[in-house]
Amino acid sequence: MSTSDSSRKRILVVEDDEAVRKLITKALESRYEIVDAADGLIATELLSVGTAPDLVIADIMMPHVDGLTLTRLMKSDPRLSRVPVIFLTARTGADAMIRGIQAGAKHYMEKPFVVANLVARVHQILK
Repeated sequence: MSTSDSSRKRILVVEDDEAVRKLITKALESRYEIVDAADGLIATELLSVGTAPDLVIADIMMPHVDGLTLTRLMKSDPRLSRVPVIFLTARTGADAMIRGIQAGAKHYMEKPFVVANLVARVHQILK
């Protein structure tokens, strides 16, 4: 995960829905460097090499490696343990949110989501 502009913060977007992944990228790419992954397995491979991202935005329900497992793996790795995670997921309800926060997420947003709210949360976390 190398960066072409070291002054820009790097965000890893992990989302199996291509349209949602593109929407998030488009909303954030003017201010941040975006790296994306179509599932948690690809994300674990990206996270295992190079510099850690400044933030991860991840879906929870994905094939191969789900977002909860991805976050737990990150939190157990000293190089990645302090990287904040935002869950962006169709899993709703207090129980799902509690599980997400317990897994290590900094914030939990339910789908459908308002893009401006996601952008504001990203800016707040990365300032």
